[in-house]
Amino acid sequence: MSAIVGNVSSLLRPRRKPAGMSAVLLPFKESGDVDWAGFRTHVARTAAAGLTPAVNMDTGYVHLLDNATRRRVLAETRDTLGGSTFVAGAFVADRPGDALDLDAYRRAIDAIQEYGGLPILFQSHGLIAQPPDRLLEAYRALGRDCPRYLAFELGQAFAPFGKIYDLETYAGLLDIPACIGAKHSSLSRILEWQRLMLRDQRRPDFLVLTGNDLAIDMIMYGSDYLLGLSTFAPDLFARRDALWAAGEAAFYELNDLLQYLGFFAFRPPVPAYKHSAAQFLKLRGWIHCDNTHPQSPQRPASDRDILGDIAERLAALPEE
Repeated sequence: MSAIVGNVSSLLRPRRKPAGMSAVLLPFKESGDVDWAGFRTHVARTAAAGLTPAVNMDTGYVHLLDNATRRRVLAETRDTLGGSTFVAGAFVADRPGDALDLDAYRRAIDAIQEYGGLPILFQSHGLIAQPPDRLLEAYRALGRDCPRYLAFELGQAFAPFGKIYDLETYAGLLDIPACIGAKHSSLSRILEWQRLMLRDQRRPDFLVLTGNDLAIDMIMYGSDYLLGLSTFAPDLFARRDALWAAGEAAFYELNDLLQYLGFFAFRPPVPAYKHSAAQFLKLRGWIHCDNTHPQSPQRPASDRDILGDIAERLAALPEE
């Protein structure tokens, strides 16, 4: 199967309200402990803005947490939201060369469903090593235990256990009823446009969730989103979405400033964006400390001046 993107303007979806999901940062205290109060507040803030919180994602250091901490994240999220919808990462820790461990996926999925979340299936070394037919059979098998889940394509700029599937394999995901959508994190507009075209042709209700923090305007073309960048400002992402749905010209200026923030925060090394998020949230007065998980890469302290300037520009925009 091949897909060629021709007249991209034909993909534009004016006045379409995107479904917004936000990967919630897990904040830390100066002591190195998780700031659970700050986490609960940010989960509540995200939901109040109208975005669906997504926890135990890369933004929440899921690959660096132990099982007990991942489970506490689920419990804190459930208790904070009181039954409202949330997404949570089903993560399986393995190493290159390990066999695919479907039972580990099932345990992760069961824990998320126990707390009322919608699972999004992280890739693993064992999963991405499968040939396409066996890989799709794995997704089908997990669908027999989980009636609704999201898949995930993760570029290796973010994690070594990620892979972007070929379009034939992606088409196979659309044929699995339990798979209701997929987050696409290739940072490539063209690959995402191809997926949108395929979705429109084969399964219009399938969620193409952009994970492209360098092209957040993909919502203009019919993508929904699950972004780490939105944890910096769920309130402003919600405002931006409403402006697009209303056909307001103010959408563009707000989107441009949020994209400027994305380009700065998601520069190499990309995983350090989580420190940028902590710095930005502290500047906004939303958390007390901009420490991160000790194994996560850091940004220089000088970044705070630039982030502060961006925050001031965003605050100066008129509310319409």
